[in-house]
Amino acid sequence: MPLALGLRPGDPFRLGSHWDGGGVNFAVYALNADMVELCLFDPSGQRELARLPLPGVHAGVWHGYLAEAEPGLIYGFRAHGLWAPSRGYRYNPAKLLLDPYARRLHGRYDGQSDFRDHLQGNPSLSDPHDNAGHAVKAVVDSDEYGTFCFDWGDDRAPGVAWEDTVIYELHVKGFSARNPAVPAELRGSYAGLAHSASIEWLRQLGVTTVELLPVAACADEGRLLERGLVNYWGYNPLALMAVEDRYAAGDDALNEFRSAVRALHAAGIEVVLDVVYNHTAEGGAGGPSFSLRGLDNRSYYRMAPDGRYENWTGCGNSLNVADPRCLQLVLDSLRFWVQQCHVDGFRFDLAPILARGFGGGFEAWSAFFAAVQADPCLGRLKLIAEPWDLGPDGYRLGGFPPGWAEWNDLYRDCIRSFWLHHGPTRGEFARRLTGSSDLFERRGRQPWSSINFITAHDGFNLFDLVSYSHKHNEANGEDNHDGHGNNHSWNCGVEGPTEDADIQLIRGRMKRALLATLLFSQGVPMLLAGDDIGHTQQGNNNAYCQDAPISWLDWSAADQVQTAYIAQLLALRRRYPALRHARWFSAEAHGGYERRDVDWRNAEGRAMTPADWDGREHFSLAVELGPEGTRERCLLLFNAEAGTTVFHVRPGRWLRLLDSAEPQTGEALFQHTVEVSANSVCLLVLDSGGRVTW
Repeated sequence: MPLALGLRPGDPFRLGSHWDGGGVNFAVYALNADMVELCLFDPSGQRELARLPLPGVHAGVWHGYLAEAEPGLIYGFRAHGLWAPSRGYRYNPAKLLLDPYARRLHGRYDGQSDFRDHLQGNPSLSDPHDNAGHAVKAVVDSDEYGTFCFDWGDDRAPGVAWEDTVIYELHVKGFSARNPAVPAELRGSYAGLAHSASIEWLRQLGVTTVELLPVAACADEGRLLERGLVNYWGYNPLALMAVEDRYAAGDDALNEFRSAVRALHAAGIEVVLDVVYNHTAEGGAGGPSFSLRGLDNRSYYRMAPDGRYENWTGCGNSLNVADPRCLQLVLDSLRFWVQQCHVDGFRFDLAPILARGFGGGFEAWSAFFAAVQADPCLGRLKLIAEPWDLGPDGYRLGGFPPGWAEWNDLYRDCIRSFWLHHGPTRGEFARRLTGSSDLFERRGRQPWSSINFITAHDGFNLFDLVSYSHKHNEANGEDNHDGHGNNHSWNCGVEGPTEDADIQLIRGRMKRALLATLLFSQGVPMLLAGDDIGHTQQGNNNAYCQDAPISWLDWSAADQVQTAYIAQLLALRRRYPALRHARWFSAEAHGGYERRDVDWRNAEGRAMTPADWDGREHFSLAVELGPEGTRERCLLLFNAEAGTTVFHVRPGRWLRLLDSAEPQTGEALFQHTVEVSANSVCLLVLDSGGRVTW
């Protein structure tokens, strides 16, 4: 329908573009701009049809209503104002800007040099080159939340209790890209994740919650594009409310993603999104102006007095969530994913950025935390923090409010080092095993506050953890300088693949011991997709730019024995509540019972002494755990010694349910003593209703 191309003032409280059946309301925040133009494009997105000054402005929001406009209209903004980088102003009407509230996009950033903010070599001048022809643009959606007649049916959140949660971290593309059980046209897509073969795999494994690496629209850094690489992980956000379309099998990424969520929910599996609200793809001063920088640089980004960006993320900029409008953008984005995509929670990348006040310090009750807790939509979700950033005092593990869980890297490093290097003491190992009470047992926080993991997308996967002592990131094109150097890994005698049967035996035992420790620890375990099938990244511990087979799970080489072992561990975790207790165990006998919630012993069966806890001569440990008075207390025997250890257990008929050294041997009964092989874990339960004391 031809447009009259006349704007009248619209509604400033409906940010973004919203179709009401008769036209479209446009509203965008640009507090310090002198004028904002709405730019309309033809269906190709290449030819600019009109520039219309937005006629209304209220509290920094420029707005207008375009009668007769319909869904599918392609648009962008141009903001006029002061160019004064030293004062934080970077207005340049030559740059077409993406609507921060865009829900559907047209085009993709290709890294062309004319996206730069200013003339190379002279940052005091703005770049006059017009980029409209190839800029990423927004597309008007059909209603307030972008619903194209999507039928949710009877979809409902699985509502998995925190103590029952088992997280499986995966990349949408990498998970199914090479899975022959998924139709070729669906592999590597949201539809591939929703396919019955993918969901059945997750169900049989026994995980309750998938945590997806970022699926919000992202941009590839120019330096990667120049090397023929991309930002595969997606931690470089372009539009916070648009679904990334490169993971779509069809032409409707938003509804395909919704279909995946609906299918996972039908199988009882939760969906948690990894989200990035700490920085954007605009980078530092020399980066491209996609959106926020050109609309209101000073409001959206943290800046030093001289106009420099505070780079507390290592990505060139840091979002200023202390600013009310930036905070609103983040909260509105979260609500979009929950209300219109039905996700069950979020994992926040570099989360301390969200809690930094105007002075830059971390605030345990920042405006962001308060707003989330008070929000009836957001406060009920699973909220997970990556509790560190690069800003001042940026390591905040244990410092987040009640209701939040946190990635526990101290757990990761301790458990790795205990098994592979005999690094930590048994006291440190015991603290991590039982939920890290030293970090979380305060302010009403419970063991589930600790997200325990051995591996994650960032760092070695499990196969490589026991196969490489050093990182091998040469394929990333950064001379192997990228990625962590301190991995607590061990190659077990040979760097990389080997046919040596003895080394393979050691590696297998180490992997199984690490997995048993993880899945029998108090707190919430997180598995990395691929560890269940023995995937290797060939020693690359920072494969963020590898959209290639090194990152895609190789299902044809799946280690079915390892898969069955993990499923066995998870079945035992579900069967025995003592392995996933919701509250803190007490080491003191109380309440009239003669048993304690948790009882630690050395291999000789004696109570642990301070010397036992702090010494570094022995690396074997027994723990009996479970609430007082219950009959299904579990006995865990950990032997990280190089040889077999004989454990003396309290009198009774002990039924061994698992021996990580030989997980296929089945159950066996023991009395008085139990032999535990080197580098292995055993799980036993008392095969009698009688209560026996030491």
